[in-house]
Amino acid sequence: MDPPASYISSSDLANHNTRHDAWISIHGAVYDVTEWLHRHPGGSLPLLTLAGRDATDAFLAFHPPSAAALLPRLSTGLRLRDHAVSPASSDYRRLLSELSRAGLFDRKGHTTLALLSLIVPLLALAVAGVLLSDRASVHLLSAALIGFAWIQSGWIGHDSGHYNVMPTRRLNRLIQILSGNVLAGISIAWWKWNHNAHHISCNSLDFDPDLQHLPFFVVSSSFFTSLTSRFYDRKLNFDSLARVLVSYQHFTFYPVMCFARLNLFAQSFFLLLSNRKVDHRGVELLGLLLFWIWYPLLISFLPNWWERALFVLVSFSVTAIQHVQFCLNHFSSKVYLGPPNGSDWFQIQTNGTLDVSCSSWMDWFHGGLQFQVEHHLFPRLPRCNLRKIAPLVKDLCNKHNLPYNCVSFWKANVLTIQTLRTAALQARDASKPLPKNLVWEAVNTHG
Repeated sequence: MDPPASYISSSDLANHNTRHDAWISIHGAVYDVTEWLHRHPGGSLPLLTLAGRDATDAFLAFHPPSAAALLPRLSTGLRLRDHAVSPASSDYRRLLSELSRAGLFDRKGHTTLALLSLIVPLLALAVAGVLLSDRASVHLLSAALIGFAWIQSGWIGHDSGHYNVMPTRRLNRLIQILSGNVLAGISIAWWKWNHNAHHISCNSLDFDPDLQHLPFFVVSSSFFTSLTSRFYDRKLNFDSLARVLVSYQHFTFYPVMCFARLNLFAQSFFLLLSNRKVDHRGVELLGLLLFWIWYPLLISFLPNWWERALFVLVSFSVTAIQHVQFCLNHFSSKVYLGPPNGSDWFQIQTNGTLDVSCSSWMDWFHGGLQFQVEHHLFPRLPRCNLRKIAPLVKDLCNKHNLPYNCVSFWKANVLTIQTLRTAALQARDASKPLPKNLVWEAVNTHG
């Protein structure tokens, strides 16, 4: 019997793209990750999204060099016959190697220590304002301080999900639970599940959960056909209610962002109470329980119900700043349908992201994510180094005629509202596939 072929084509690889038969290619070598899906630290979804495709750039972006030692045990012994590397990918990998040799992935500065030094006083002042003052203005200021503390804890949670912000993995896990679950009421497990999918499938309408906000928002008329979300594994129904809400989304965007945390709270519990595999589920739930003890308890010390309601409203509304920024980075950028093509990693990330220009002293406020292009290309890079590499990334984009979108915070808001308004007007004009109902007729009656 002839020995098995040592080479397969990309079309052959594409046939291995299911949960029960998942292969990927890295540097032209083919690996069977089917049995690794449930053990992958980043969850199974990133691997399933890239199954049947080249995953070299994504692998390099998300893993330290030491992760390569795990690959031989997954090898099929096959290689891609038609393996090729685009000029953009070649330069991207070269820059990645240069940054690694320069030690930039290891130099984390004192970012986490600085943020903790900010968060602790904010929380202490907020608690003191509630407990030691009987003035409503002080209570509302305390609520605002809670909101700002949540924003900064969110940056810590984000960073710790991409790389170790603490000296050891155990301490890194501790800071994740404290900053996310306990302080902010948001499951770090849910955030990693969601955020990994976002990074892998940046601005894919059906794969990126950060663009899937029906019935409140859409960024493309493609949602009018009720797309199936590959992240939530369900149809995103564009029904009559969605049409009404989307038709005015450019007006409701900022008010809805004031209550965006409610969705994060709900999604955290949906995941932790589901049958999905969640590492340290008990610790995650305990962290959320502690949040739902200390935050309502603090509110209970306020003298009356209207102050308590205003306290919640203000603390939530302040964090709208962070939720808006997440949208600014992507809503107005290029979108596409289907899974990402692993061989176009550099192009997909630059097309789907937008930088926000600001002075260096404002980096703490934006959490480093104003350098969204840089962060998406090098997600393991500590935020203190993103500004340093921005000129290198811009030069690389110019070299390969790829967009390097960088605008002011004001302009980013304008572009986002314009995108929402365009989709809103399209939703109003579309007469198909949905019949108009009485609510639709009432809202859109003129004269």
